[in-house]
Amino acid sequence: MTGAPEEIERDFDLSRLTTVRAGGRAAMFARAGTEERLVELLAFAAREGARVGVVGSGSNLLVSDDGFNGLALKLDGDLARIQRDGDRLLCGAGVRLPSAAAKSAGWGLSGLEFGVNIPGTVGGAVRMNANAYGGELARTLDWVTICTASGTGRRTPDELGFSYRRSNLRDGEVVARAQFSLEPADPAAVKATLAGMRTKRREAQPSGIKTFGSTFKNPDDPRAEGRSSGQLLDAAGCRGLRVGGASFSEKHANFVDNDGTATTADILALMAEGRRRVHELTGVVLEPEVQVLGEVEWPVGWDLEEDG
Repeated sequence: MTGAPEEIERDFDLSRLTTVRAGGRAAMFARAGTEERLVELLAFAAREGARVGVVGSGSNLLVSDDGFNGLALKLDGDLARIQRDGDRLLCGAGVRLPSAAAKSAGWGLSGLEFGVNIPGTVGGAVRMNANAYGGELARTLDWVTICTASGTGRRTPDELGFSYRRSNLRDGEVVARAQFSLEPADPAAVKATLAGMRTKRREAQPSGIKTFGSTFKNPDDPRAEGRSSGQLLDAAGCRGLRVGGASFSEKHANFVDNDGTATTADILALMAEGRRRVHELTGVVLEPEVQVLGEVEWPVGWDLEEDG
């Protein structure tokens, strides 16, 4: 490949960058610490006809066992830093959202508290419109910088097409930075709020093991009767259900645990069985919240919509 940017690694193990620790390798991997470097890498991928995947904190990512035949990117350097400008917070897209919440609390700024329980990056949170515990990303977001193969641009929340767990960002459009407008507050009070939210998460969700965040989105189907995906999976007998090295957590049925031997195929088969059981019990079709990188073969029986 002629004209390749420096420091592109070949045959890179992606599983170690995901929290569930499953999946294969990327044909190419590179780190971007500046907007200029990110544009350079995206332009290279465009010239080569290579797909691009961004690996954030890896908490919501499932990599194909066959790997990713493209360019996987990790944002670091300046794109993983937090700066304060009065009541505004400027974050590189590689910043972990819990870190942004903790830093803003220390500065006596309120508005990002919900982010302490979202184990992803700022860029991933924007792409997936991540919200938790009543907090809304769009409520505090001023703008984001988007990098593409042709350069950079800025968008406001009303230009991002936010809906539940999604935005209108397309392939080849990568969030580089985001600015949030926050409210002055007593640092001790904000820190106390964060501590309470962390405790609530620890009590309800698994931690310290090979897992990723919520597996399925919470449904808006009236047949769910207001129940979350975790509650529906629990009612369908999925708590502790195992396929190979993967199982639905005994602590929270919407989390998948890897005992150290799980393949991505195991996890997909487990998801398919949980989805089938919930559909059989309630008619509700659960949609994945976890993102897939690379080509995967969804198990037979995954497509349930026709039966809904």
